[in-house]
Amino acid sequence: MMRWGYVGTVVAFGLSLCLSPLAASAEPAYVSVVREYVETVVKPMVNAAIVRKAIEEQNTKFGNVSDMDIQVLDNTYRSEIQAGGWQMVRHLLAKPVSRYLKSKQDDSQGAIIEFFVTDRHGLNVGQGTMTTDYWQGDEDKFLITFARQSDEIFIDRAERDEQTQVLETQASFVIKDENGKPIGVATVTIAIDAL
Repeated sequence: MMRWGYVGTVVAFGLSLCLSPLAASAEPAYVSVVREYVETVVKPMVNAAIVRKAIEEQNTKFGNVSDMDIQVLDNTYRSEIQAGGWQMVRHLLAKPVSRYLKSKQDDSQGAIIEFFVTDRHGLNVGQGTMTTDYWQGDEDKFLITFARQSDEIFIDRAERDEQTQVLETQASFVIKDENGKPIGVATVTIAIDAL
């Protein structure tokens, strides 16, 4: 009887540790490494004039774009990818800001797998490689950063890519103009093992 009392006490203590606020707030080890990489390497890349200028131009171009127009743009982009037409993709990849992001992605020695920036609506402005969709405004990478006007870096859950077997995560943060006004979002997919 004494033995089961001891086991019960240990189990109860273990459960209380797991359910305590301290345990719940503990972040995975990769988060601090990714956060430091984004702060020291990625943010300076994004703060380049070529990136801010491209975002500001698209914000002006799309001004008060409607939700329906956003859906049409995103659906067109996705349809082109499925059909192999890639007209919107080719147009985006040819932009100077996309070539800049691609060069930074290539210079990362495999740490950056994907690199793109959006406007204030969550529509892609520039991308280093083809993305699966054109509109990011309905995803956490945009909703937790730009929609909340957050200064934090949102780091998503790490997952292993089924094809490459690379352990990766996405990090996103708000891009601001020279006056500190939020204008868009930057997102990088990072190969954790390459850091």
